[in-house]
Amino acid sequence: MLSQLDRLKFEVDGRYATDAELQFLVDYVQSFHLRSQTYIKLQELEAILVQQAYEKIRSDNPALFNYKNADIGAKWKQDTLRVLRYTAVAVLMNDPDTFKERFLLWFQTIMKAFGAQQTCDVTYQVLQTLVKQHFSLPQSQLICPILELTRQTLGAKS
Repeated sequence: MLSQLDRLKFEVDGRYATDAELQFLVDYVQSFHLRSQTYIKLQELEAILVQQAYEKIRSDNPALFNYKNADIGAKWKQDTLRVLRYTAVAVLMNDPDTFKERFLLWFQTIMKAFGAQQTCDVTYQVLQTLVKQHFSLPQSQLICPILELTRQTLGAKS
């Protein structure tokens, strides 16, 4: 929403906005209760989601948590928790553009430096599955596109 407000500010410079240009605000207000409930539930379940994802990935492919013969499971948990917290804000604010521009592109550089694209790809696939188990369909429909954006951005090999 912040990026949409920013665009609106420039597009309507010196004139009143049209109803169509303001529709995103109406949509946001109408979805705010769901967004805030989803944000709160993400906050409540973040540790459970991270632990369940860790256990699933560890059981399916334990090598994903090894980097130069060191176990990076604790670092993975820390990073995944950070991403979930930024995801929660993106859901609350309805602003995947700012999430990508201010967080994901920066974090992508770090993940590429450590060759963690495969781990990211798997992580955010697993998290989408877990979100669908723990959240209602409308809540999942808010969270999963952000997690998919994360998977595509951090898990991309280039």
